[in-house]
Amino acid sequence: MAAPSGRIKVTRYFAVLAVILAGLYALVFFTGDQKPHPKLGLDLQGGTSMTLSAISADGKAPSASNLNEARQIIENRVNASGVSEPEVVTEGNRNIVVNVANDDPDQLRQLVQPAKLAFRTVLSQTTDSPPADSPSPSASATPSTSASATPSSTPSATPSTTPSATPSTTPSASPSSTPSASPSASGSAAPAASATPSANASQVALAASRAKTLAEVQKKLGPAWDAGQEVLSEVESGQASPDQLDPSLLAAIAPFAKLSGTEVDSLPAEMQFLLPTVTCSELNARAPGVLDDASQQVTACDQGDNVHNKYFLDVAKVQGTDVKSASSGYDTNNGGWNVDLSFTGKGQSKWTALTQEAVNAGQQTDPNTGQPGQNSSVAIVLDDSVVSAPQIQNVIVGDAIINGGNINQDSATVLANQLKYGSLPLSFKIESTQNVSPTLGTQQMNYGILAGAIGIALVVIYCLFYYRGLGLVVIASLLISGLTVFASIVLLGRGINFSLSLAGIAGFIVAIGITADSFVVFFERLKDEVKDGRTVRSAVPRAWVRARRTILSADAVSFLAAAILYWLAAGEVKGFAFTLGLSTIIDLLVVFLFTHPLVSLLSRSNGFSSPRFSGLGNLRSDAAAEAAGGTARAPRFGAVRTKES
Repeated sequence: MAAPSGRIKVTRYFAVLAVILAGLYALVFFTGDQKPHPKLGLDLQGGTSMTLSAISADGKAPSASNLNEARQIIENRVNASGVSEPEVVTEGNRNIVVNVANDDPDQLRQLVQPAKLAFRTVLSQTTDSPPADSPSPSASATPSTSASATPSSTPSATPSTTPSATPSTTPSASPSSTPSASPSASGSAAPAASATPSANASQVALAASRAKTLAEVQKKLGPAWDAGQEVLSEVESGQASPDQLDPSLLAAIAPFAKLSGTEVDSLPAEMQFLLPTVTCSELNARAPGVLDDASQQVTACDQGDNVHNKYFLDVAKVQGTDVKSASSGYDTNNGGWNVDLSFTGKGQSKWTALTQEAVNAGQQTDPNTGQPGQNSSVAIVLDDSVVSAPQIQNVIVGDAIINGGNINQDSATVLANQLKYGSLPLSFKIESTQNVSPTLGTQQMNYGILAGAIGIALVVIYCLFYYRGLGLVVIASLLISGLTVFASIVLLGRGINFSLSLAGIAGFIVAIGITADSFVVFFERLKDEVKDGRTVRSAVPRAWVRARRTILSADAVSFLAAAILYWLAAGEVKGFAFTLGLSTIIDLLVVFLFTHPLVSLLSRSNGFSSPRFSGLGNLRSDAAAEAAGGTARAPRFGAVRTKES
């Protein structure tokens, strides 16, 4: 078998490795927070603990299956990257405790929201507290949706912020159990959401609770309640609009501004919308799940703290269950972040019909003014607030894009994850949020690092004792591997929220053996070639050709095992599998770009080829021994053939 040509251009390999390392550390020091600090897991750094309590209209504890399903969805959302290793556990028969290595409670609150999506036609829009002397509130910019396979949303002015279609306050078939001083909307919407033959037990219980709260609110408001009925009567009859009320009447309904979120929720939806003293801050303080009934018209506001757009919305004709998938991305055309929604087959038909309905409404005109009399917007409602309310200019037969408003990279990612993993089967209230200390602490982390250092030291000592000069190659290779691993975990922490836990450290420690195994395979092949009588220089290319196949096979098996473990496992085991797989990839990088070129370079040196230094001189084949003395004998230190092959 002819010998390989032998020499490789080692500078090319070293140059590629140098570029990779330079690129990694440039990203470490010049991107993100520019600090070379890996993101640590909950067990090493601590984080945030949030206790959620399931709420139900009837006050009963949820079923165990619903509670466990909610726990799984929350865990999937929080651990969207798969390697942040959150702790999400059930506690008792209604609580879920979420522990994450995250010091941002607000982001965690978003991740544990029910995330029930609904698309509702905007019947009317106004601002929450217009000045009494203002003839009409200023128009606010809302995104518009164009008709294309993947429509993009661009801002456009809302035609009118005064109610274009005055909502009706006619009571539903279900009568109120609460008496009222006015025959108008006194006992309407709270009970109206209730008893229909198709209503489930939860909706019936919620309606009953609202009716009870409404009776208390009427008693609490006293004369202000009667003033509120007068406002509704004037608006419905066309005598006034919410932004043109008499100052004395506006002062009379001021107590509505002091209601709690639960109290505001008990008011009829029309009253929530038409009374200017019912503000968005009150509406956004309602408990999660109050807008879940898709068959009822509702009032909702934009998201955020400083919002002023208040919407009266029709029934939900497209819901989250009609969405097949969701993903976040950056729109280079509009220069903003968005969330792409892909509908199911039936969902697509519903979405197209809804946009057709909005377009038709926008084309209707008021016979008195000749101006558009209906709003052509569709509100995208997530839980209890409006994410976006784009104007529909054309019928859309493709997917939908949510953008505009306050959507940025973080909120787009959170929203996509919420929709991707589905809405929670339960609504929760946050019982407590607190910072937690590391569950294992710095001492345990130091123990893990010490164990890794001991492992590396043992590998180095063994290689120096057994391979002598080649042991120096092992030390240099492990150093390069360590530098690559460190930069990788820093960047992965920034990019995909990878959190290094004690289990992850254990994965790196185990991977030391995989890396050492690659060295052993290569060096043993090299010893075999030298034993057959070849010089170190000629033995290196032959040994590498045979060793690399074994190295690739062994690392492929290790990576496959890590991938399967990562796919099937949960929690901390995922972190172990992730670091094991990462180390396997880095091992291949180091062996191919550094270890082999370095050995090839050193083999050209007479000093390295010295039997005493390289550790390759105490090899002598039986054939060589017979040629020298006639009988085979044990290898003798320093006896080596110098035959070139």
